[in-house]
Amino acid sequence: MLPRELRGCCNENSLLDFSKIEIPAMDVIWSDLNLWIAAANIAFNPLFWNMVARWEFRTKKLSQTFGSPKVACSVLAVTIIVLGVIRDYRFNEALNSQPRWKMLHQNWILLLGYLYITVGSVLVLCSFFALGFFGTFLGDYFGMLMDEKVTGFPFNLMDNPMYWGSTLNFLGTALVKASPAGILLTCFVAVCYKIAIFFEWPFTEKIYQERDEGKKVI
Repeated sequence: MLPRELRGCCNENSLLDFSKIEIPAMDVIWSDLNLWIAAANIAFNPLFWNMVARWEFRTKKLSQTFGSPKVACSVLAVTIIVLGVIRDYRFNEALNSQPRWKMLHQNWILLLGYLYITVGSVLVLCSFFALGFFGTFLGDYFGMLMDEKVTGFPFNLMDNPMYWGSTLNFLGTALVKASPAGILLTCFVAVCYKIAIFFEWPFTEKIYQERDEGKKVI
């Protein structure tokens, strides 16, 4: 049997008073307009390019307006790039106007953030080079189909590496800035991309299926 003083060490005579342990608050200022503008930009971008690309696929209006599918797709690409720059700017503005979380002020988290940004950038850039300019910017919807499915790096690691690389960039930035709001916005980015993939993937598959069926008929 343990001595009385040892039996009481984890009860009434405990040296640790867990009621006095404080966990730093994960503060998010919900009334901050920058937060909601950033969220709106994040949601708008994939909605915009999916709606415009599908409209073009069905009507060919952009190709008719600009004289060729390549020019029309290039105009859409420039628009997507500009919207992406605006989105990234609004994301950083939201992080700068939000509180920082003390628990994230650690060197290893800072290094992890830079690692995520590096890996994310590699995934995005390698995806771009693997797909090419028109393959990246929805050329399929303009009738510029690829000869075969891209299976090289980074597509041999995961599906939609450009989307997930971009998500890692957002997460890395949030960690570098020790921003809980940034982490929440990154989760929202992932949700928006997942929804975009849900609609894009079957539609793109349908485009190539119709192309292949047309070849068989010929």
